[in-house]
Amino acid sequence: MTNTESLKHFRTCNLCEAMCGVVIEHDQTQVLSIKGDKDDPFSKGHICPKALALKDYHEDPDRLRTPMLKTEQGWKQISWGKAFDIAAKRLGDIQKQYGQDAVGLYLGNPNVHHHGNVLFLMNLYRALGTKNRFSATSNDQLPHMRANYEMFGHQGLFPVPDIDHTDLFILLGSNPAASNGSLMSAPDYLGRLKGIRKRGGEVILIDPKRSETAKVVDTHLFIKPGTDAYMLLGMIHTLFDEGLVDIGRLQGIIEGVADVQLMSSDFSPESVADVCGIKAEYIRELARKLAETPRAAIFGRMGTSTQEFGGLATWFIYVLNILTNHLDERGGLMFTKPAADLVEISSYLGEQGSSGRFKTVTGLPEFSGELPSSAIADQIETKGEQQIRAMITIAGNPVISSPNSNRLEKAFNSLDFMLCVDSHLNETTKHADLILPGTSQLEQSHYDVALNMLAVRNVAKYSPALFNAPKNSKHDWQIMHELTHRLSAGGSLVNGVKELARYRTLKQMGPDGVLDVLLRIGPYGTQLPGTSSIGAFLIDTIQDIFSPSHPLRKALDNGPYGSQNRGLSKGLCIASLKNYPHGVDLGSLQSALPDRLFTKHKHIQLVPKSYMTDMPRLRKRLQELSNTKEPVMLLIGRRDVRSNNSWMHNTPRLVKGKNRCTAQINTADAKRLKLKHGELVKVSSDYGAVTIPCEVTDDIMTGVMSIPHGWGHDHEGTRLSVASQKPGVNLNVLISDQFVDKLTGTSALNGMPVRVEAIASTATKKRRKTTTKKTTKAVS
Repeated sequence: MTNTESLKHFRTCNLCEAMCGVVIEHDQTQVLSIKGDKDDPFSKGHICPKALALKDYHEDPDRLRTPMLKTEQGWKQISWGKAFDIAAKRLGDIQKQYGQDAVGLYLGNPNVHHHGNVLFLMNLYRALGTKNRFSATSNDQLPHMRANYEMFGHQGLFPVPDIDHTDLFILLGSNPAASNGSLMSAPDYLGRLKGIRKRGGEVILIDPKRSETAKVVDTHLFIKPGTDAYMLLGMIHTLFDEGLVDIGRLQGIIEGVADVQLMSSDFSPESVADVCGIKAEYIRELARKLAETPRAAIFGRMGTSTQEFGGLATWFIYVLNILTNHLDERGGLMFTKPAADLVEISSYLGEQGSSGRFKTVTGLPEFSGELPSSAIADQIETKGEQQIRAMITIAGNPVISSPNSNRLEKAFNSLDFMLCVDSHLNETTKHADLILPGTSQLEQSHYDVALNMLAVRNVAKYSPALFNAPKNSKHDWQIMHELTHRLSAGGSLVNGVKELARYRTLKQMGPDGVLDVLLRIGPYGTQLPGTSSIGAFLIDTIQDIFSPSHPLRKALDNGPYGSQNRGLSKGLCIASLKNYPHGVDLGSLQSALPDRLFTKHKHIQLVPKSYMTDMPRLRKRLQELSNTKEPVMLLIGRRDVRSNNSWMHNTPRLVKGKNRCTAQINTADAKRLKLKHGELVKVSSDYGAVTIPCEVTDDIMTGVMSIPHGWGHDHEGTRLSVASQKPGVNLNVLISDQFVDKLTGTSALNGMPVRVEAIASTATKKRRKTTTKKTTKAVS
């Protein structure tokens, strides 16, 4: 190849949920350019600035490439063999001495963007056998997963807005201009919102901040942080009060409509208007529009999830769509049919979800085998059978992303051993004894096995690795697989033989081999032939299943999934997808109920018992809010299109430009508190304090302050040369780890009361000093 020649590689950007297709020009050794792939049937050429950072992340000189061991002399590079020996021995010894729950595990959100991590994590769970499992889920979308499980029978059965066909879209607590969409994978989200308006529809945004998304909607309404549940109840009340309830064809499979009517009877819009800050007539009008528009949807995200009543608010949103015939209907909330159907597969394995089987030491409930991340410090510091003495983190930075960060840091420092699977020495991994780094995104193959469950269209796209991984490196899945094997060793001879068979088979197959099986047995694949197939053996090796009566074994043998080739001669598998490097469009979302339900009798449980049990807490809080007259500043987070999470701040192109880590405050509040635009302010709570530049704006509701999520890179002992130059402040220093949604255990990252005061600048101090001297002299 000459110096002027370049090659093109097609893949999906996996830095956020949008799944945008990219074209990467390269010369086999380095990236030359990254552009949007106009031939990608899903994104059609759209990308955001994050996609360009794939090059930065791959080339980042701070990225770790070999195992690192902390010694008295500092960090030391060691071999992989020695690293695995140390990890297995330390973790094994701690569990032998203190029990399986003595090891904790935390997973960060990048795991969901790698099919290898998703497919190989379950085996590591089983090898560890600990109840002290945590993830970013409880700092994010847990209320949605809980509602999915309670109402539809499966935690992964997310209803997704059919945004391309709706005529009314009511959006709560979401800023897709920054996030590119969340719990709905939708490339060019803003273009899709504009599309609603172009076809004569309407978009309404309800949020305490007039965000970037507000610029492309028809109407924006301010709402006080943490009060979404009351506004939503006012809408539900209106539906019954004005005879607007219409459940449509789902009438025969909905249980609990009368209970909802009774529950909402004393929550008229007039009774909640002052508390939530939205006029009663607006609440009623929202309910009427939702009921009277044939193709409509109401959808909530981070603002509704991560608050004091995130569980109830998310539930009410689902209820509103059901009561207005906008669930499983064109233009409403619909369900996906992904090619690698993890929902269907996990249901055969009995992994639909769970809730409340065990609790934290403070009484917060387990969900699907995980405890709330806000309880990590509690579990480390509280002596007893549940105490964590060793911690594993995988692709996560909880010191930045979880509440009460100062306490969490101290807790990590008290551990007997800490292992981090991560590519950077960051605010969390600096506390580790051992760091095992994986490869870059461009050194891995890619398929969105998780995010296709959330896509606004059914699509499939496989991309091989762009670059070969260096010889002395390991992918995350290889690290997890080796740890699983080491921790599973021992026991009887029979179990040892089975474990060795699993280890060797999965090591040879890798995530692509597992994915290929999932595609072949999926709804668009070619059915596997029988018990001698690799699929059946795969189930044996992963699940330790040898009984021919196992339901998934039967599913593989009998082939219940229909083969829908969609023009692909072999059906969907990795080989066929390689022939379509831009991806395959499998069609728009289709009505799927009741068949897609996993509840008893395939009925939707409109009123789960646990949600009704939480209603007294909501009523009590309403009374307290109604009686509060003193002005209180409530803190909310925010995101930027170039900084969804902390791990994106060490790439130059994502942090360049003006400082985006500011404290936004309304003009009226700034005047009342004597704050000036651009000057430093001190924001404090009972848990910590930060000093941050003040940004005065009318784009935020009075009584509300906003500080962005994911910053605070001013820690000693990290190796983040770019991020440390623009560190910002850590929002979670201010937030209590006890401020949670009691129903789900989700961290209440929005709505925390804070104090704000001005910090005089140097120039101001000099003026005051001069004025004081002159006054003193005049008096004398």
